[in-house]
Amino acid sequence: MIQDITPRIYHNAYRDLAPDSDDFILVFHQNTVLVKFKEGRLRYPLLKELESYPCTYHYLFSIDNYKYFLACPSRSLSQSYGNEAPCILLSGYTYEDVRIFRTTGSRHTAFAGITAHHLFCWYQANRFCGRCGQKTLPDHKERMLFCPHCRNMIYPRISPAVIVGVLNGDKILMSKYAGRSYTNYALIAGFTEIGENAEQTVAREVMEEVGLYIKNIRYYKSQPWAFSGSLLMGFFCELDGSDTITLDTSELSEAAWFHRNEITLEDDNVSLTREMIMQFKNGKV
Repeated sequence: MIQDITPRIYHNAYRDLAPDSDDFILVFHQNTVLVKFKEGRLRYPLLKELESYPCTYHYLFSIDNYKYFLACPSRSLSQSYGNEAPCILLSGYTYEDVRIFRTTGSRHTAFAGITAHHLFCWYQANRFCGRCGQKTLPDHKERMLFCPHCRNMIYPRISPAVIVGVLNGDKILMSKYAGRSYTNYALIAGFTEIGENAEQTVAREVMEEVGLYIKNIRYYKSQPWAFSGSLLMGFFCELDGSDTITLDTSELSEAAWFHRNEITLEDDNVSLTREMIMQFKNGKV
């Protein structure tokens, strides 16, 4: 999966650091990232390439001994370009949709990019305090924003969600999302709601999306999924009763039962969903 970057080591602890000239800088504009391709590999700008732009920098994390920072253009620079156009432009670099991290680049480079985008979205969404409306400031001891007016503390948001492999003998339920850019088959999925545990989320999502009862819910594995700011928890379960699907067309465009030998998908080495489908396809579930 995308976070499996061994033998590289991801160091997530916050450090109050300023970037050096050869540190990697992540530059985002909405859902795009500034990158270039060198010898077929994805590259991020270095600090020394951004010296002409007035920015502040937030330390993000390190992978091995390489440090990654988020660039935040100054207010005057951002205002001069407006919200529609990116305000940092570098020769040889282009802005690419962050979905590129699902298919391009080395594993640790892709993981760094999408994790950085998760934090970028958090910084952008919390520039002002949700309690009193005052401007927030970054803390210097931990990854946190705080309001100097009302002392509200804001930590990065991680939303718990489930991925569900519903089994019916030698068949598994696969579905396609409605109105999404991702068009391959996937598994039932959904976010945990207030007051639920993960197993209750599994049963509710299956009933809501395909109208099926399930039993024998068992945990498989989890995955940080920064594409949606989530911690995904994978579960397998078994059909309990009728296998007739009642489709929620607002969530899914289709859903059907597939025998192991009918599954044409291959492992993408990125998502928990695909790994779970491969576990079933290869007879390991």
